[in-house]
Amino acid sequence: MTMKRSVMTVELPLDLSGWLARIEACHPAEIELGLDRLQQVAQRLPIDLASVCKIVIAGTNGKGSTLTMLDAILGRAGYTTGSYTSPHFLHYNERICISGQPVNDATLCEAFALIEQVREATPLTYFEYGTLAALLIFSQRQVDVALLEVGLGGRLDAVNIVDADIALVTTIALDHTDWLGPDRESIGREKAGIFRAGKPALCGDPHPPASLLDYARTLGTPLQLQGVDFSYELKTDQWSWQSDGRHLDALPVPALPLPNAALALAALQHFPYPIAEQSIREGLAQARLKGRLQPVQLGQVSATVDVAHNPEAAGYLARWLSQRPCDGQVHLVLGMLADKDIEAVVQILAPVIDVWHPVSLDVPRGAGRERLEAALLGAGIARDRIRGADSVDSAVRQLQSMPAADRLLLAGSFFTVAQALELAEQE
Repeated sequence: MTMKRSVMTVELPLDLSGWLARIEACHPAEIELGLDRLQQVAQRLPIDLASVCKIVIAGTNGKGSTLTMLDAILGRAGYTTGSYTSPHFLHYNERICISGQPVNDATLCEAFALIEQVREATPLTYFEYGTLAALLIFSQRQVDVALLEVGLGGRLDAVNIVDADIALVTTIALDHTDWLGPDRESIGREKAGIFRAGKPALCGDPHPPASLLDYARTLGTPLQLQGVDFSYELKTDQWSWQSDGRHLDALPVPALPLPNAALALAALQHFPYPIAEQSIREGLAQARLKGRLQPVQLGQVSATVDVAHNPEAAGYLARWLSQRPCDGQVHLVLGMLADKDIEAVVQILAPVIDVWHPVSLDVPRGAGRERLEAALLGAGIARDRIRGADSVDSAVRQLQSMPAADRLLLAGSFFTVAQALELAEQE
């Protein structure tokens, strides 16, 4: 008697929301650093980026700004770009863009289905799925340039399965210390892991840790540093940039941080194809990044949203505010994750904020308003300047009668900004 072997079929999702739920459940951990599993699956996929210029960007802050300006300049120069960023604010599609436009649901679903076919029993994290999908889509679309933002660290991040033609490190500060190490030396070494022997690397941190410099030297990576090999100078409403004898003057001041603009221009000096100066000027003028100093309309109130989720980002926001005084009071709706350095962020922003609106974030790792209020009181902020709310939505509703001369900001986390953008989208 011949026994028939039963084959269990797995029903695959039909839409993007189904796929996202599936890939989120594929791996028991949100993060698992390491490249072995991912490389095994990548080798089974039809990914061919040999003719693509691959720019990999790591750093504590400024990755998204640097990538956005590169994307805008290269687009103005006529090149097809593929950009991979994280996290997203409202739609997963924001993570993978072709020439600045998010790919559609069908493209993502097809990529996920192909990854599912070849991964077999190999578990992948949510971020690893997305990384493979991005590389697959960029290969299929035959982009000229792949702009790849590291998710966490560098050395063991999923994006590092790609050998960078140009490697960028924006800044090195204390963040994700549980994963990357307790100090700047440890973190710098992790971020330097994206360097490749003989391939150009650039660092925008004005005081890079010795570990990053030593690794580049040992590996044989030609490393350029801000303030040494390239520099910039702000001149009222214009700025200038110089590197290795090249000088660009009277550049338009971008809506994004100048140190990141200077790093982007330095990176373009290593791009294998020509970039006209006009493309640089137009790209800088038009570059905008969602969730970074972004103006939004929330009902009757105009506001600005900014992620500012760690001390370095909070410092940039504080400087931005101090340079733009208003006639009234400055209000901040603050929502943060519990594992961030809440006390340091509060201390940095305290001199430029008049009224605080701490809110609870109902997400994993989200801090409750009580935790934020305790940090505010601990920083010496008077109780009558603290007006907490249970959510971003309720805080915004309470502020609808805010005086016209006052200024409103919402910051502290990607989740805070995402909730604000969702409210703005409903207008």
